[in-house]
Amino acid sequence: MPIVVGAAALVLVLAAVFVAVLSAVLPSSSAGCTPPPGQGTAADIPADYLRLYVQAGNRYGIGWHVLAAVGKAESDHGRGPGSGIRSGTNHAGAAGPMQFLLSTWAAFGVDGNGDGRKDVYDPADAIPGAARYLKHNGAPEKTRRALFAYNHSDAYVEKVLRQAHAYTESGPANAAGEQACLDVGGTVAAPTEAAAEAIAFARAQLGKPYVWGAEGPGAFDCSGLTYAAYRAAGIAIPRVSGAQWRHGPRVPRGREQPGDLVFFDSGPGSSVTNPGHVGLVIAPGKMIAAPHSGTVVQIQSYERGTLLGFTRPTAHR
Repeated sequence: MPIVVGAAALVLVLAAVFVAVLSAVLPSSSAGCTPPPGQGTAADIPADYLRLYVQAGNRYGIGWHVLAAVGKAESDHGRGPGSGIRSGTNHAGAAGPMQFLLSTWAAFGVDGNGDGRKDVYDPADAIPGAARYLKHNGAPEKTRRALFAYNHSDAYVEKVLRQAHAYTESGPANAAGEQACLDVGGTVAAPTEAAAEAIAFARAQLGKPYVWGAEGPGAFDCSGLTYAAYRAAGIAIPRVSGAQWRHGPRVPRGREQPGDLVFFDSGPGSSVTNPGHVGLVIAPGKMIAAPHSGTVVQIQSYERGTLLGFTRPTAHR
């Protein structure tokens, strides 16, 4: 727990689920990046928890396998029989699937699913909360130190690192999370927490339908998605794409970062001064966008002839 200083058939079924989940969120890894999940992962991590570990890793630039190993150690991914996992606290006062002391949760809790609550018992909140706490204490560069801050035990640190290694089968856990390359979710680590929060929100909307004029929660148009993503990150931007473009500030092409908005001269009434389409940059050449009627929120390339430019909403914070 974090401490504040101040059966064969089942395996096959789970493996199928694992492949489906990972095909949606994991590209092939590149040298130096967080390694992809190993074959043994599906037999141990529930699909919903795996997705949350990957998303939180993307958001905070920490290897998914380190987060998963913490979740395994603390509550067996929410399945443990101990007290405090689903309600109340354990003998040490820790709560939830990631076993936060309530005082620590008060300082580092996260509303990971955008429901307006920071619920220590909800893995959608607790897992990114754990990632935020590890990041605060030095991960990924100093993963051992961050894990020791999470639980003041050398044995605990070694247990988590061994488990993380077992999940990947391809290298030591504290070598993960390099921010200079694509991480396991296809998103370069965001440069600011606000950008990470906007990207995390947009990722959570993948697969939802495009509806003109919609800004959630069940559907979005292009600017409704970017507007809602930055609203979730605590930054107010205009509602429509043309106004978002004028809101700026502009970013030179080639200098764009994850969290920037990317604009296009496409769609009815569009022009170079009034772009008709917008997406959210998640990696070089990649964006999350709600394209047009008949499609869903998806990851696309933004390298196209109609590209106008980029803006950086986080500059307004």
